[in-house]
Amino acid sequence: MSTLKGFFKDSIIYGVAAVLPRVINFLLVRVHTDALPAEVYAENTDFYIWAALFAVLLTFGMETTFFRFYKDADKKDSLVATTFISISIGVGVFLLVFSLLFVPISNFFGFGMNPLRLQLFMAILALDTLAMIPFAYLRASNRPVKYTFIKLVNVGIIVIVQLFALRWIPNWEQDGIKLPNVILDNYPAVSKVNYIFIANLLGSAISFLLLLPYLLRFKWQFDKVLCKKMLLYSYPIVIAGLAYVVNENLDKFLIGKFIDKETEGLYAAAYKLAIFMNLYIMAFRLGAEPFFFNISHKKDAKETYALIMKYFVIIGSFVLIGIVAFLDLFKHFINPDYWVALGIVPIVLLANLFLGIYHNLSIWYKLTDKTRYGMYFSIFGALITVVFNVVMLPIIGFMASAWATLLAYGLMMLASFWVGRKHYPIPYDIKRILSYLLIGVTIAYLSYYFLERNWLMSIMEVLIFGVIIFYFERKAIRKML
Repeated sequence: MSTLKGFFKDSIIYGVAAVLPRVINFLLVRVHTDALPAEVYAENTDFYIWAALFAVLLTFGMETTFFRFYKDADKKDSLVATTFISISIGVGVFLLVFSLLFVPISNFFGFGMNPLRLQLFMAILALDTLAMIPFAYLRASNRPVKYTFIKLVNVGIIVIVQLFALRWIPNWEQDGIKLPNVILDNYPAVSKVNYIFIANLLGSAISFLLLLPYLLRFKWQFDKVLCKKMLLYSYPIVIAGLAYVVNENLDKFLIGKFIDKETEGLYAAAYKLAIFMNLYIMAFRLGAEPFFFNISHKKDAKETYALIMKYFVIIGSFVLIGIVAFLDLFKHFINPDYWVALGIVPIVLLANLFLGIYHNLSIWYKLTDKTRYGMYFSIFGALITVVFNVVMLPIIGFMASAWATLLAYGLMMLASFWVGRKHYPIPYDIKRILSYLLIGVTIAYLSYYFLERNWLMSIMEVLIFGVIIFYFERKAIRKML
C-alpha cells in the first residue's frame, strides 16, 4: 500500500504536468474555432497529424527503451549520452533531407503555398525530439517537480502567444486601437493558423534551453554495444508507435479525403472533447512507465500491477461518466458551429479508456523484452482502422471514424490481455474490473441517450457510480487514506 501511495503521489505531480497544460490548450480550442473556419482548422489538424508521425520516427522508441535500460544501467552517463547522441544523429539526418528536398516535401504535405509552415514543422520536431531524453531522465530519476515546472513554462508561452495573435490583435484592430507599425506590417503577412505553430516553436525552444543544464552535467561517452542493444529493443516500439499514429489520426485525414475538409475540422474539434480521458491516461503513463520498471524486481510486483489496473478502470469510468453527463457544459468549449459532430464524444471516450487499459496491460511485453508483440497489436489495430474507415465512411459518414477507433482499441486491449496471460500472467481482478466497466458504460449510455440533461441529474449519475465503488472498495479506500 505504501508503494501504491508513492505511485499515486508521483502520478498526481506528473498529472499536473500533463493535465494542466493540455487543459489550457483545450481551452484554446474555443479561441481556434472562433478565429478559424472549419476548413482552416483542418489545416491545424493535418499539421499535427504529420508531426505525430515524424515524432515517432525521430524518437525511435527511445523513451520507453531509456526507462527499460535505466533501471539496470551501472553508468547513467553512458546511457544518457548514448541515447541523446543517437537521437541527435537522427534529427540531423531529418533536417538535412528536408532542407535538400524542401520544395517537393512541402508540396507533398500540402504546404506548397505556405513554405513557412514546413520550416516551423522542421524546427518544432527537432527541438521536441532533442528534449525527449532530458525529460525522460527527469522522470526516471524521480524529479517530477522539475519536469512539471518546465512543462508549465512551455504551455505558458504557447498560451500567451496564441491569445495575442488570434484574439487580442484582431480585437484591437476592430476596436480601432492603434497598434505598433511592426505588428501592422508583419501580422497580416502570416496566415492566422501559422501563429499556432509559431507559439509551439517558441515554447519548445524555451523548454529545451531549460533542459540543457541537465544534459551538460553528464560525461559524454558513446557506447556502441549499448546503442545496438537499445535499437534492437526499440525498433518494434517504433512500428507500434507508427501504427498508433494511424489509429489516432488517420480517421481525421480520411474524413478530409472521403468527405471534405470542413467535416474533418468539425470532427477534429468535437474529438477534442475527449481530451479529459486522454489527459487522465497521459498522467497515468507518465507516472506508471518508470514506476512499473522500477518495482519489477519486487516479489509483489504483479499484485501491484493488478491493483493499479483496477483503480485505473475505476477512475477512468468516473471520467467517462462525468464528461458524458456534463457534455452540455463541455460543448461550450468549442464554437457552436462545430456541435454537429458531438455524437462522436461518448464513443471516442470509451475508445480511449480501452486504449488506457491496453497501455496498462502492455507492461507484460515490456518487462519480458518482447516488444514485438506491441508492434503486432498496433498493426492489427491500424488495419482495423483503415479498413473500417474506408468501407464505412461513404456509408455512415464521420461517425464511422469514431466506431473504428472504438473497435480498434477494444480489440487491441483484448488481444494483449489474452496473449499476456501466457507470457507474463498478472492476477487481475477480472470480475470487479469488468463489473465496474460495464456499470460505467451503462450509466454513460443512459445519460447520453435517455436521461434528462440537467445539473441535478448529472450530479446524481456521478454520485451513483461513486456510491457503488465505495461500497465494494471501502476497505481498500480506508487503507489508502
